[in-house]
Amino acid sequence: MSFTFIDLFAGIGGFHAALGAMGGNCVYASEIDKDAARIYQRNWGLKPDGDITIAANDETMNVPAHDILVGGFPCQPFSKSGKQQGMEETRGTLFWNIAKIVEFHRPPIVLLENVRNIAGPRHIHEWGVITSTLRQLGYRVSDQPLVVSPHLIRPEFGGRPQVRERVFIAATRIPKGMRDNGHYVEVPSLESFTMNWDPQDWNLKVDLPLDRYNTALSRKEVALSESEIIWIEAWNEFVEIMRSRLNGATLPGFPIWADDWVDIESLVIPVGTPDWKANFLRKNAEFYSAHKPVLDKWLTRWNNLADFPPSRRKLEWQAQDAKNLWETVMHFRPSGIRAKRPTYVPALVAITQTSIVGPQKRRISTREAARLQGLPDWFDFIDQANSLTFKQLGNGVNVGAVYNVLRAQVLRDIDLLAERPDLVRSILGAPPSPDLILANHAKFHEKTVESMDFVLDLGIPLRLVN
Repeated sequence: MSFTFIDLFAGIGGFHAALGAMGGNCVYASEIDKDAARIYQRNWGLKPDGDITIAANDETMNVPAHDILVGGFPCQPFSKSGKQQGMEETRGTLFWNIAKIVEFHRPPIVLLENVRNIAGPRHIHEWGVITSTLRQLGYRVSDQPLVVSPHLIRPEFGGRPQVRERVFIAATRIPKGMRDNGHYVEVPSLESFTMNWDPQDWNLKVDLPLDRYNTALSRKEVALSESEIIWIEAWNEFVEIMRSRLNGATLPGFPIWADDWVDIESLVIPVGTPDWKANFLRKNAEFYSAHKPVLDKWLTRWNNLADFPPSRRKLEWQAQDAKNLWETVMHFRPSGIRAKRPTYVPALVAITQTSIVGPQKRRISTREAARLQGLPDWFDFIDQANSLTFKQLGNGVNVGAVYNVLRAQVLRDIDLLAERPDLVRSILGAPPSPDLILANHAKFHEKTVESMDFVLDLGIPLRLVN
């Protein structure tokens, strides 16, 4: 039970991990970033091609035949002339190279991934061009985006405690002679993999799991800087003061902006201020006026936060009833210090915004970040700098999200895949979670697919997968 796939814009191989766990065999990969390609080759045993624009164009097709095309493609702006709604309008973009491969090889399944904003109001045109192009090439694809985050997927299906909303474009080839309902098709449903799961039930200590760092070298990797500790200590004191003053009531949920604390009677909101900002300015003034004596004392003790960068003079409290800041997971963001319960973490982006595990007074490590993306503990980053590893993980795709989206796509389009029962069998007959295969390095590289139990649990008639 095996199928072939190609891995475009492969990064360090999140797609490869998911499809490999289903028994897939990668016959081609492309990744222009040399550092990411080095990590990919180290772990998957395949050296990625460098530039897809050279490998696939009008004159050249150096990409082999395959059953599934996957890729987390960059989205460059397309023309907005309105005269074209298809392949010609994508010319000059990397999506055009994907379309050329699809046109030439016509793989049964195409699965693409992109950031949440690809389906947002600023990219309506681009989204329309992508979906209409795939439809012109003979594929079933929904007009609606499929937005998936690993923290919504049940842990037994490979979910992870990380908020990481990404858009997936699931396109399945329509067999010759078969009519399809075009863009009115629904997006693949992940309900079977997400139902009855409360993301607040994640526990980082257990579900990540968090490691212990006992050596000086390992502690250095995850250590907070002196400035970061001071910022946290200052706001921790603020939290404890306010919790005492509020008699245990919940702290304000709106962003606390210390730079904008003024008496409500002195508040002047400039003309043209956006409504959202005016609302926060008003709430901060009301909050300050209600607690002015204790807040002034707190500011005096910390030199009015004069030594703090502007973004560290803001606090976003989302930790409900946590007693202090050190009980939370923190994230240093341009908009302020965000604190939440230690359930799931914000999306991985870069080392400067790596989540801080308050109870252990440290950042998460590269190994823990890799786990958040669903990569196994044998995954090797060789000798590269941690900053580079975090960058690669922040640019990567979550393994469990891919695994479940592909299964949902096959379930939606099982009628289109009647001529490929081997492909259906490999994907739907794979273990419920990619972790069951990825955990064992040797087992994974044997490309083992274990059982059909999951298919039966979903109530899929065996005649559809035999």
